[in-house]
Amino acid sequence: MAFIFQTGNLMATKVVKLTDNEADTIALKAKAVFNQDPHRVKEFTERNLEMAIGRQVRAFRRQHGMKVADLANATGLSIGMLSKIENGITSPSLTTLQILSHALSTPITSLFRGFEDTREVQHVKAGEHLEIERRGTRAGHQYHLLGHIGSNNSGVVVEPYLITLTTDSDVFPTFQHDGVELLYMLEGEVEYRHGDQLFHLKPGDSLFFDADAQHGPEVLVKLPARYLSVISYPQA
Repeated sequence: MAFIFQTGNLMATKVVKLTDNEADTIALKAKAVFNQDPHRVKEFTERNLEMAIGRQVRAFRRQHGMKVADLANATGLSIGMLSKIENGITSPSLTTLQILSHALSTPITSLFRGFEDTREVQHVKAGEHLEIERRGTRAGHQYHLLGHIGSNNSGVVVEPYLITLTTDSDVFPTFQHDGVELLYMLEGEVEYRHGDQLFHLKPGDSLFFDADAQHGPEVLVKLPARYLSVISYPQA
């Protein structure tokens, strides 16, 4: 059974019909994306420690431009044993960890770093969010940063904003940056441009897009307008 997708803007609508094979491909990709169980709780066990050590050993080995065989020659450990250590399958002894740290020119404590990393959390109370100025910010256009976590194990940076537009303007800033962005409309109405398309956003509407295209509010239909903007991009 084929799927029909509807895309378009305020001026025109385009209906794209997919073949069964194309629809199956999209369905498989979507399934892969949502395979992660958000309710799964990691057990705080030795296996987590073994995995953390394995990741650190692999990271340091790659930093030195070494293959597994090179590290095996430098340590006297077998390739099979190193593979088990890097994949967290076995628990290396302290003697083995000392040998590895010496061969990788790093303190033994650094091999435990991934296990000891803290997981950051931020709680910002109402009225205490940081107001910032973005390029092109004008009077009556407020950008409040809702929180920020820098370097982390996820490999991505997320910037959540609450944007409030209270004053009409003849000229609006356009933005273009790395990553993807999600908008969720809370109050008011705006016509929001993304590339050559224009979207009429009302409360409850969302817009998710590649932020490398020029984007920004173009027409303030109903004021005040408030929406959430969540930007995500790879860590440097």
